[in-house]
Amino acid sequence: MSEKYMQPEQEKARRQILELVKEYCDTYHGSREPFQPGQRIPYASRVYDSREMVNLVDSALEFWLTSGRYTEEFEEKFAQYLGVSYCSLVNSGSSANLLAFMALTSPLLGDRRIRRGDEVITVAAGFPTTVTPVIQYGAVPVFVDVTIPQYNIDVSALEAARSERTRAVMIAHTLGNPFDLQAVRAFCDRYGLWLVEDNCDALGSRAEVDGKLVFTGSVGDIGTSSFYPPHHMTMGEGGAVYTSNPLLNRIIRSMRDWGRDCVCPPGHDNLCGHRFDHQYGELPLGYDHKYVYSHFGYNLKATDLQAAVGCAQLEKLPSFAERRRRNFARLRNGLLEAQETYILPEACPGSDPSWFGFLVTCREGADRSRIVRRVEEAGIQTRMLFAGNLLKHPCFDEMRREQAGYRVAGSLENTDRIMRDSFWIGVYPGMTDEMTDYMARILREAAAE
Repeated sequence: MSEKYMQPEQEKARRQILELVKEYCDTYHGSREPFQPGQRIPYASRVYDSREMVNLVDSALEFWLTSGRYTEEFEEKFAQYLGVSYCSLVNSGSSANLLAFMALTSPLLGDRRIRRGDEVITVAAGFPTTVTPVIQYGAVPVFVDVTIPQYNIDVSALEAARSERTRAVMIAHTLGNPFDLQAVRAFCDRYGLWLVEDNCDALGSRAEVDGKLVFTGSVGDIGTSSFYPPHHMTMGEGGAVYTSNPLLNRIIRSMRDWGRDCVCPPGHDNLCGHRFDHQYGELPLGYDHKYVYSHFGYNLKATDLQAAVGCAQLEKLPSFAERRRRNFARLRNGLLEAQETYILPEACPGSDPSWFGFLVTCREGADRSRIVRRVEEAGIQTRMLFAGNLLKHPCFDEMRREQAGYRVAGSLENTDRIMRDSFWIGVYPGMTDEMTDYMARILREAAAE
């Protein structure tokens, strides 16, 4: 409930509660002991203060629970931040990828819709939910290799990967490092392909397109984000799908909200004034538009509680991105003398990454397993590059045996090397200089042993 609709006594009680929440958060959540060597350093963590907690409790006191005023505020401000026209808040980054892909299957897209058996170019060195919707729908992922040390799609392989059935490219910006958006966008434009940017690990990154630095996620036909706690900002759970295409936005909204045709938000009826006077499909004339379905959709909405946290986090996002860049640069500088053991990560030319992690590949002769154990024993949390090579996982066992449902264009040599030899550590904005210096020292020592 907005403040203007509250009774004076109610508003007074609300303000007292929120003042106590702020005091509670500042007292019990606001302090942190100085870092001590050997203390556990996670690869990622939430960074928040009393603003998030106050917003969360404010939303709880309102008790609207489903999408409401905080959702509207977040969608508007998030779209403004990225420079896109439309944003739809969803319940996770994986749901965002599902929704982004399924939107491209809508009959409203005519001849450009993706049908079962059509192909989508992607990579195997990433997170599975970039690919899962393609497979589950019955389209065919076409896997191409990536480059080292950028760890993004090898754009020189795109032409060979394309066939007459190719309809889209759906790939992620790896650990915050933008893929070559200029080249991939040009390829998609040349052949009339859809481009979906999985921006879940790269919020705040910028890439050079047509001589300008633009935010990743804003160049493709659709972009997606995740607000899971390790990511660039968090709502606990949550995600977003965004576009500047009004037709795609209409489809995304429909599929997110059960597949319905009506665009009225929850709790609102007949905003268009034509709820009972149209004829749809083979329904009777005047059938309630609130219950007309133009797509086979889902309920992928987030709650206003999540959006309330997201509104506070969004204000901090520029400073979060800057701290990630600082931590990455400090780590890289601290590991320059260990390059005989590690291949250090490099940004895509012309880009300005908001790094999600610091990824290294062990050179020939270096034992990743030994190094990772040494680093973990020193209290530093490590991660692989997600699936490594997704095709090697048990979820592909049946497809590999039948040699059906996917295609590989060229070799996946670098993908396999990443699976064997690469790992990463964090650069999240809660890290101090002492923590990044300690991580660099431990990695140097592991290289020298």
